[in-house]
Amino acid sequence: MVSGQQSEGPAAAAARLTGFKAVSQGSSGTLSEITLTDGSQTFDTVVKRGHAPRATRAEAAGLRWLAEANAVRIPRVHAADDTWLVLDRVTESTPAHAEEFGRNLARLHAAGAPAFGSPPPDGLTDAWIGTAPMRNTPADSWPEWYAEDRILPYVRMASEILDPAVFERACARIPSVTGPPEPPARLHGDLWSGNVLWDATGAVLIDPAAHGGHRETDLAMLHLFGCPHLDRIIAAYDEYAPLADGYRERIPLHQLFPLLVHTVLFGRAYAGQATAAARSLG
Repeated sequence: MVSGQQSEGPAAAAARLTGFKAVSQGSSGTLSEITLTDGSQTFDTVVKRGHAPRATRAEAAGLRWLAEANAVRIPRVHAADDTWLVLDRVTESTPAHAEEFGRNLARLHAAGAPAFGSPPPDGLTDAWIGTAPMRNTPADSWPEWYAEDRILPYVRMASEILDPAVFERACARIPSVTGPPEPPARLHGDLWSGNVLWDATGAVLIDPAAHGGHRETDLAMLHLFGCPHLDRIIAAYDEYAPLADGYRERIPLHQLFPLLVHTVLFGRAYAGQATAAARSLG
C-alpha cells in the first residue's frame, strides 16, 4: 500500500484510482456515493472499502467474471486496489422484468466455470463470502467438493454451537441425493435478495462470492432469503434451462452452505435452520 493510503477517504481514493475528479460525495449505509468527472462527462459511482486486505480485488475479479457472460447486468468496475473498489452506481426502482432476470440468470450459469470451486480469473483462492472466509479449490466432483469445501469448514468454525456428527452424516448422504450430474456453473455465490438490485430496466447483481459451483445453489439462496417475484423468476429460468427432476426437494441440500455461513457470522439464530436442513437429507 502506498504511504498515506490507510487514512485516505473514499473521494480521494476514487480520484486516485480512476484519474477523474470527484465533484460530489454522499453516503448510502456503509458505501460512499461519489460523482466523478473527466471534464467531458460525469460518472455516478459507489466506492466501497474492503473489510480485509485484497477483499476488494477479489470482489472486482468476481464482478468482471460475471460480466463477461453478458447475461445478468453487473455494475461496471471502474477501478480497484487492495483497499478500495469503485463501481457504477445503480439507481434503484420497483422490481420489474422478473422473467428476464430468470432467463439471464440461467445464461450466466450456462457460461460455466473451469471446475467446481474454481475462482474467477485473477480471483483469489482464499476469498470471502460476506466477511466469512471462503476457499476456492478446484475439484472435479461436486458432491465431494461441496462437502469438503462448502459444508465441513463452516461446521468446524461453528462447532461450539453445532453437532458435527449431524453434518458428517449429511455429507455422507450427498452423493445419493445430488440428482443428475451437472457441469460447473458460473455462480454469483451470495445470491440473497440484498445482492439483487432492481433499476428501471431490471435486475443488477452486486457483491458476489463468485466461483464455479452447482447452479441450484444460487437458486436455493434466492429461496432461502426471498426475492421479489421469485416464482416468476424460477419459472422463466426453468423454461429457458430446464432444472432436473427433484429440484425443489434438493433445495435444503443447497441451502446448507449459506445457512452455515450465516451461523458462522451471526451465531445461534441460524444454527437450528442449518441443523434442520442437514437432517432433512436423511
